[in-house]
Amino acid sequence: MPTFAVRASGVTMEPEELDRAQVVSGDPRTAAAMLWESEDGRILRGVWECTPGVATDVEQDELFVILQGRATVEVEGGSRLELEPGVVGVLERSARTRWSVQETIRKVFQITLPD
Repeated sequence: MPTFAVRASGVTMEPEELDRAQVVSGDPRTAAAMLWESEDGRILRGVWECTPGVATDVEQDELFVILQGRATVEVEGGSRLELEPGVVGVLERSARTRWSVQETIRKVFQITLPD
């Protein structure tokens, strides 16, 4: 694994196609920058952002830190996460979530995919 440091606010983000079936309201747009990926493709580290709107998702095993913006994540049958700068969060693999983004959020993340 390489040693590196980057300014997460300055990385070049690539637009991602959000499945329109996931959009509940508004016009949320996502983008990401992959910083590192393990040789086997199971561990992903990067930066992700989403503009205001409401969308659903099915999560992977993820650890993240919010850098900017505000959002609420409702986990089906469980928690309600209030996200703002400085918040550290963990999402469980297969969790069904509803993201309500009030202000464009940007987060750094590590995702661990199953074998």
